[in-house]
Amino acid sequence: MNSFQADPASFHHRARIHPALTSFADEVCGTLARLIAYAIALALLGIGGVYAWHQLPDATADIPGVEADRSFASHTSRTFAVSHTDSIYKTEAYEIFRHPEGGRRDRFRWTGRDQKLVAELEIYRAGGGSSPISSVIAEIAGRMDPDGTRELEAAGVIDSKFGPVRLLRLNGQADRADACLAFLKPFDELHLRISGWSCRGDDWPARRAAIGCLLNRLTLLAAGTDRKMAELFARAELKRADCGASDAPMLSADWVTGVENPRLRGTF
Repeated sequence: MNSFQADPASFHHRARIHPALTSFADEVCGTLARLIAYAIALALLGIGGVYAWHQLPDATADIPGVEADRSFASHTSRTFAVSHTDSIYKTEAYEIFRHPEGGRRDRFRWTGRDQKLVAELEIYRAGGGSSPISSVIAEIAGRMDPDGTRELEAAGVIDSKFGPVRLLRLNGQADRADACLAFLKPFDELHLRISGWSCRGDDWPARRAAIGCLLNRLTLLAAGTDRKMAELFARAELKRADCGASDAPMLSADWVTGVENPRLRGTF
C-alpha cells in the first residue's frame, strides 16, 4: 500500500497565506475594539450631559433673580424696547426667560462706564395667576441685594405714563446718597407687572425722575395676538411726558416732584 506524500508546494502555499489571515483577523479585532471604545465614550458623555442638565435648576436656585423653573430663550425676538439718548448707560443686555406653563420675563439690564450694573427693568407676564405682592417685593430685593440680608421699604410713588408707580428702597438707606430705588407697577387684570430698580441720579429727586424717564421710554415692539397688551401701551403713549435729551426729565407738578411724593392723577 502506497503511503500518501504531501506536495511540498502546498505547504509553501499555506505558509504564505497564514500570516495574511492572521493580520486580517487582528485588524478586524482592533477595529471592533476601537468602535466599542468610541461607543462607550459617547454613552458616558451622553449620561454626563443628561445629569448636568438635570442639575441646572439646583445650580441656579440660589442665584437671586434667576428662576429655577424658567429657561433662557436666546432665539426669541424682542417684544419691548427702551430708547436711551444718554451715554450714561454704556451697555444694555436684553434677556428673555420662559416658563413651561406659559409665563415670560423680558429683562433689561444696563451697566455704566465702569461696567457696574446701574439699572434693571423687567416685564413679567404670568402664565396663570399673579404672585402675591410680598413675594414680588422679596424677589426684587434679592436682585438688588445679592447677599439677601436686607428687605425693601416704601419710598413713595411717582406718576408715569402707566399711572402711579410704587417706589421702594433697601431698608436703612434713606440717608445714603448712592442708594438705589426700586419700582413696581402691577396690572392684575392682565397678569402683568413692570418692575426693576435704578441707581441713576445724585439724590432722591433725581433717582425718582430717572425711574420716571425709564418707564417713559419703555415701548412695545410687537404684541402678537395679545390685544390687551397692545391697548395698555397705546393708552400709555397718550400720557407720555417729555424727558428731554437725557434721563433728567422736564420737571413739572404733573410729572415728578423733588420732595417725597409727586402729585398723582388718580388714587394709588
